Amino acid sequence: MEFQQISRADGARRVNETTAQNALAAGTVVLTLDGALPVEFINEGDRVITRDSGMAVVRKVRRTTQRSKAIAIKAGSLGNNRPDRDAVLPANQEILVRDWRAEALFGASQALVSASRLVDGEFVRDLGTREIDMIELIFDTPHILYADGLEVASATAETASSDTQDAIAA
Repeated sequence: MEFQQISRADGARRVNETTAQNALAAGTVVLTLDGALPVEFINEGDRVITRDSGMAVVRKVRRTTQRSKAIAIKAGSLGNNRPDRDAVLPANQEILVRDWRAEALFGASQALVSASRLVDGEFVRDLGTREIDMIELIFDTPHILYADGLEVASATAETASSDTQDAIAA
């Protein structure tokens, strides 16, 4: 396992094992300045509430349907109201962990880890491979978003798929 310091003020560690796929499953509720919205209703230009900068403007939205490993996280299993409802995420979606788990599992006060790294078989379960409608919210710089009560990493031009990067460059 490799730890890499993130170049952000929060000093969280990123645990790199696989390539992050920071996309949210359709139905995931994201906090925006217009209120809590299902991710599929968010469009370019919308303002999303972020942990690291307060607010960020969505630069690009990419919608795809793909077969991907999915992880189910039971409501309240990662802390008080974290997540605030049962959530399903792609296995490689990065989650910011900043409680006792970060120190115990990753040796840091905060860690940005793939959802699959949190699987315990009871409260956080591997659902196997499923067809998932995924939405990537792409910003100019990386952000931590509030999604279903979890703090999750956003997609950026660097983490988005090559098709998305080509569209941003155009």
